[in-house]
Amino acid sequence: MPYRVCKAIEIENGHMLSKHPDKCKFPHGHTRKVEIVLEADTLDDHDMVCDFKAVKQIIGEYLDSFDHAMCLNTDDPAYAEFKQRYGDRVIGFDQEDPTTEVLARVFFHTFSERLAEWKSRTDVPYPVRDQVRLASIRVWETTSSWAEYSE
Repeated sequence: MPYRVCKAIEIENGHMLSKHPDKCKFPHGHTRKVEIVLEADTLDDHDMVCDFKAVKQIIGEYLDSFDHAMCLNTDDPAYAEFKQRYGDRVIGFDQEDPTTEVLARVFFHTFSERLAEWKSRTDVPYPVRDQVRLASIRVWETTSSWAEYSE
C-alpha cells in the first residue's frame, strides 16, 4: 500500500449554477477547502512522500486565482455582464456549471499538468520525485459536503 499525504488549501469562492432548479442558480459563495492527495510507494531521502511546501508552490498561485472569484457557466445569460463588470474575477466554465464536482476535476487536471512540469525542473527548492503521483483532489463546498475526483 502506498504512502499518502494531503495538503489542504482554503479559498473563498462564489458560483452560480444555471441548471439548478432552486436557490443555487443565484450568486452565492462558499469557503472551500481543496485537499490535494499525493501518493508514493516509497519515501524520499527526507522520509517524506514530498515536502508540503512543494504542493503549495505547484498549485497555490492557481488556486489563488479562484479566491474571491465568481465561477459561471459561459452559457449563463448573466455571464457576459459579469465578465464585463468584474473581469478576471469571473471564471468561465465552457458550457457547464461550475459545480464542486467540476471544480474538483479541473483542479485535478491542472495540478497533474503542473506536477509533471515541476518534476522536470532542476531549479526548484522542493523537488518532487518521479514516483510521486496525484491520487485525488477533494473539494469541500461546506463543512458537511465535498466532491472528489481521481483517475
